[in-house]
Amino acid sequence: MEKEIIYTSEAPAPIGPYSQAVKAGNTLYISGQIALDAETGDLINENITEETHAVMKNLEAVLRQAGYGFENVAKCTIFIKDMGQFATINDAYGQYFKVNPPARETVEVSRLPKDVNVEISCIAVK
Repeated sequence: MEKEIIYTSEAPAPIGPYSQAVKAGNTLYISGQIALDAETGDLINENITEETHAVMKNLEAVLRQAGYGFENVAKCTIFIKDMGQFATINDAYGQYFKVNPPARETVEVSRLPKDVNVEISCIAVK
């Protein structure tokens, strides 16, 4: 099976040796996104709600570039620095999955790239 590398300038460029997303067959694997502004490279992290929405917007840009949407997301992984922020992150995240939300796990970690508070990856299927 061939794989297709997905890239959009509407989401932050990779900060390491990885792709924004890889499409294999009808499955799209999106690398973890953080709250970086795609145009400026600045972090968007005034508060955890704003940061989570920025992460979701970056995921949305990659999904759109591949011809997918949040309705196609089958699985997400959320990495957070503070499980005490889970409810706030969950509220923002949930706005993107109103019906039939994907499978998911949330993991508290000690540190994330650029010292952000939340990183989310996902897998989408058509």
